[in-house]
Amino acid sequence: MVVNKDKFKLVGLKLKGKTTYQNNQSGKDCGYLWQKFQTEKIFERIPEKLSDEIYAVYYDYEKDETSPFAYFIGCKVTENTVTPPGLDQLIVPAQKYQKFTARGVMPHCISETWKQIWNSDINRKFGFDFEIYDARSKDWNNAEVDIFLSITG
Repeated sequence: MVVNKDKFKLVGLKLKGKTTYQNNQSGKDCGYLWQKFQTEKIFERIPEKLSDEIYAVYYDYEKDETSPFAYFIGCKVTENTVTPPGLDQLIVPAQKYQKFTARGVMPHCISETWKQIWNSDINRKFGFDFEIYDARSKDWNNAEVDIFLSITG
């Protein structure tokens, strides 16, 4: 399904530097950031959340999925929300997306859906791609996670 989304602001944590899918480096780096998000109770520290959804954003691609990219985990906030010390903010611009829904056992269902995306002929923009973790993703044995892939056109 193709959807248009307006720009929005996130507050949370960004990965220091970039990561890559080479040698499963992104699995380690992104996993570390998720651990930090959980153990430091970042969710509770984000002011003026618009929902309980957690966004995981892939952005600032150097070229495509085979090249380094940046990663961010956070929650959607109002445009005027002040970012607390020790946290980061990210503005996701208005874009057109192809929406996918990963279903099944976590985190396997996420990686399987991404493999399908990588093996597809979708005209990717390599702008800001993101996953949304909400109430449907709480049961790791039967989860649903929406993935929004930035596309051209």
